[in-house]
Amino acid sequence: MVRENKLIVIVGPTAVGKTAAAIHLASRLSTEIISADSRQLFKELTIGTAKPTAEELAAVPHHFINYKSIEEDYDAATYGEEAFQLIMRLFEQHDTLVLCGGSGLYVKALLEGFDEMPEIPAGLREAINHDFHEKGLPWLQEEMRIADPVYFAQVDTQNPQRLIRGLEIVRASGKAVMFFRKKNKKVLPFKVAKFGLELPREVLYARIDTRVDEMIRLGLFEEAAQFYPRKELNALQTVGYQELFGWMDGNYDREEAIRLLKRNTRHYAKRQMTWFKRDEEISWMSPEKIISNDVNLGL
Repeated sequence: MVRENKLIVIVGPTAVGKTAAAIHLASRLSTEIISADSRQLFKELTIGTAKPTAEELAAVPHHFINYKSIEEDYDAATYGEEAFQLIMRLFEQHDTLVLCGGSGLYVKALLEGFDEMPEIPAGLREAINHDFHEKGLPWLQEEMRIADPVYFAQVDTQNPQRLIRGLEIVRASGKAVMFFRKKNKKVLPFKVAKFGLELPREVLYARIDTRVDEMIRLGLFEEAAQFYPRKELNALQTVGYQELFGWMDGNYDREEAIRLLKRNTRHYAKRQMTWFKRDEEISWMSPEKIISNDVNLGL
């Protein structure tokens, strides 16, 4: 009997332990990891994205880490297409693969297919990013609310990346974002098993605070300073860099930058959990269950 290919998906909030669990699982299965992290794919961003260490990357083959430059435009729809093509090629060598990441939109794009979006004219994203940096999040929220109130009612209004993406779609096409939404999910030629990692909130938040402290020790402020002249790039509109750019702009002191970074990372983790908890196909567990092999993978 021919064995059916299977993709094991590991998702969850930042700092929950996805990397260690995925490496353990991939090592146990002698297979490879496909990253679904919208920030770790950029070559230049290391400390602020909590990228796996060189040792971790060497432990098993990883894909879509250190994949693109921050100067290049890259989105979930492109990732979905490229990751699907890669997975089909890797299934020629492996029965099972591991997908790991916390970017819900990337996971959705791969597993369900993504919307056919309009082509964005050169300079439009940069112009919106510039106005956002000049006028702030309230301006961006109001522009999105006026341009597409239906999308505004559904989107995470605290996430500038999502608002900027929505606004550029509306401005480029003259149509609401919902116009481009797919009606039917992609039919995948392989089985999928989804596992979500979670920890008690106080434990996760303590891990986040510890991680931020370690990032700072490793040189996060220095890393962010390198990118300050390019702070309007889309890849840098993210937690971990925006808070430090605000300090560099003179908006607050270093201590406040660290406080904001920890707070915003906790908020980001909460948004990730809200996204993934909507998926009823995900089986939830502690990271330790995977590390201790105490989980039925259905293989």
